[in-house]
Amino acid sequence: MKISKKAEYGLTAMVHLARNKRLPAGRHGKKAVSIRQISNIEEVPFEFLSKIFSCLEKAGLVSSIHGANGGYYLAKSSKLITAGIIVETIDGKINPVNCVLCSKAKKCVSKNVWDKVGQSLSKTLYSITLASLTK
Repeated sequence: MKISKKAEYGLTAMVHLARNKRLPAGRHGKKAVSIRQISNIEEVPFEFLSKIFSCLEKAGLVSSIHGANGGYYLAKSSKLITAGIIVETIDGKINPVNCVLCSKAKKCVSKNVWDKVGQSLSKTLYSITLASLTK
């Protein structure tokens, strides 16, 4: 399975926000970071990152503060947000091979292999928290 660039950038941005929690809070009591700042520091295209953050905000993983000193911050503890949650929010269900579209799915001899690979990948991604990635 190949994780999309969108999911890769999303995870990078979320780790950036998790690291940002260590900075002093702004006037809103939250440590918000602008998409432009994340884009520049992490070298992620700004327009692409804007779309990613829209998806993350709809999923309740980030919240935003509007205005001149606004930006995004984690909506939940970094201990509760996993790489699996981020990847599935952006890319959809973690599945190394999409057997649904295959005409041989019902009698496929390798389907069980792909199911096990998907389960293993999912288990691994869901075991990695943002908090663990900031250490």
